[in-house]
Amino acid sequence: MESKFIGRENELKDLKNLFKNKKASLVVCRGRRRIGKSRLIQEFGKQADTFIEIQGLPPRENISVSDQLNAFSEQFSTQAGFPKLKFENWNQAFSILEKAIDDNKQTVVFLDEISWLAQGDKDFAGRLKISWDTELKKHPKLILVLCGSVSSWLEKNILNNTGFVGRISYDLKLEELSLSSCNAFWGNNNKLISITEKLKILCVTGGIPRYLEEIRPELSAEENIHRLCFKREGLLFFEFEHIFSTTFGRRAEIYKKILQALTFSSYDLDQISSNIKTEKSGTLSTYLNDLEQAGFVAKDISYNIQTGQYSRFAKYRLKDNYSRFYLRYIEKNKDRINTSINFNSNIETFIDWDTLKGFQFENLVLNNLSSLIKLLDIKPETILYASPYYQKKNKQHEACQVDLLIITKYSFYVCEMKFRGKTDVSVIDEVQRKISKLKITTNTSVRPILIYNGELDKAVSDEDYFFGIVNIANLFKQHIS
Repeated sequence: MESKFIGRENELKDLKNLFKNKKASLVVCRGRRRIGKSRLIQEFGKQADTFIEIQGLPPRENISVSDQLNAFSEQFSTQAGFPKLKFENWNQAFSILEKAIDDNKQTVVFLDEISWLAQGDKDFAGRLKISWDTELKKHPKLILVLCGSVSSWLEKNILNNTGFVGRISYDLKLEELSLSSCNAFWGNNNKLISITEKLKILCVTGGIPRYLEEIRPELSAEENIHRLCFKREGLLFFEFEHIFSTTFGRRAEIYKKILQALTFSSYDLDQISSNIKTEKSGTLSTYLNDLEQAGFVAKDISYNIQTGQYSRFAKYRLKDNYSRFYLRYIEKNKDRINTSINFNSNIETFIDWDTLKGFQFENLVLNNLSSLIKLLDIKPETILYASPYYQKKNKQHEACQVDLLIITKYSFYVCEMKFRGKTDVSVIDEVQRKISKLKITTNTSVRPILIYNGELDKAVSDEDYFFGIVNIANLFKQHIS
C-alpha cells in the first residue's frame, strides 16, 4: 500500500500551473536521494491525462548503452501500449517516445535518474536537446521532467549546457520537508507526542520523507532510532553506503572523507584540505560543489559588516542530519551491532551527543529559515543577508561565530539557538559577547533572538533582553503558503 503523500504543496502548485502554458514545458527536478523527487513527480502525474515514467538502471560494472536502451524500451512499451522495440541509439528512443504524445491530452513524461540513463553515451544530452527542439516541444500539452540525484550531472549537462539555454521552464531543487510537514508523519495523534521526542528523531533523519515514513508513532524516539539505525535490518543501518555509491560511484570514498571532516564543525576550504590531507585545488572545490548540489553540504558565505558586501570567505557545513549521525554513531558501531544483541543504543549516553544534537538542531532551524522569518515578522524583501555568520580574526576585530545572522535594511537580528534540558540566563552573556565582537555601528539597530527547545529559565524572559524568544514548537505549527 502506498504511503500518504505529505507536504510539497507549493511545488505541486507550481507544476500544475505549467499546464496553463500554451506550449510544452521542460522541467528539471533535482535533490538528495530519498528527498521525494520521484514521489512528487508521480503525484503530479496523477493530474495529467497521460503519465509515462522511465527510470534509468542503477550503476553497475560493465553496464552499457544497450542495457539502458533495452530497459527504456521495456518500460515504454508497458506504459504506452507500444510493441517492444530494439533501439540502436537514443535518437530512435526519443523519436518513438514522441509518437505516444497526444496533442489533445495533458501529458507528463518523466525521465527519472537521468544520469543513469545517460551512462556510456557522452552525447546523450545533445541527442535529448535535438529531440526536444525538433519533435517534443511541438506538443503544447507536454511536460517533460528530467530528474536525478546526481545534481552535478544535471548542472553540467542540462542547466549549464548552452544547448539548453532558454529551454528550461522550471528548475526545481527539492529541499528537506518543513517541520510543519514533518509533524504529519506522527499521524492523527501527533499532538500527543512531545516536541523533544520528535526532535530526537529529526536529529537522526532530518526532514527526509523516505526516512520519516518509517516512523512508528506508537514507539518512543529511542525505540524508533534503535529499530532504524542499530539493527542489521534497519533502513538506516546500510543506507549511507547505498546512497553514496549510487550517487557518487567510484569517487564515493573521497566524498565520504569530506563529510567525515565536517561531522563536528564547519570548515573553510583550507581547513578541509588540511583535515583530509589533500591539496587545496579546483578538484576539491568541485567535490564540495557536488556535495552541495547533492544536498549533503551547505556553503555558508560570510558578509562584511563594514562594507555591506558579501565576502569571499565561506565555510562548508554538513547540513544532512542523517549523514552526520551515521558517520558519528552507526558506522563506528557496525561491528558491535553485527556481533552483539546487547548494543546500548540510548543516544543520551553517546559520547559528544549534546554537542552533536546542537549541530543537528541548528540544521533543522536553518532548513526552516523561511518559516522562522515569517514567525519573526521580517519582510523578506528587506533582507540583505541570512546565514550562519563567521568572522575571522584580524587587526580590526576578534573571531566570532553567530548561529544565524539576519541583516535587513534596518536591523541586525543576532539569533542564538539552544537545544538543551534548560536554557538559563547565561545565554544573555553569550549573545552580548558575540554582539560586542561584531563591531556593528551605533546607528544600526541590533535585535537579539533566542530560538530554543526545552525548559526556559524564567529569568531569561524577565531580563527582557531578547527582542524575540522562539520556542521551536512554533515552527512545527508554522506553514508557509
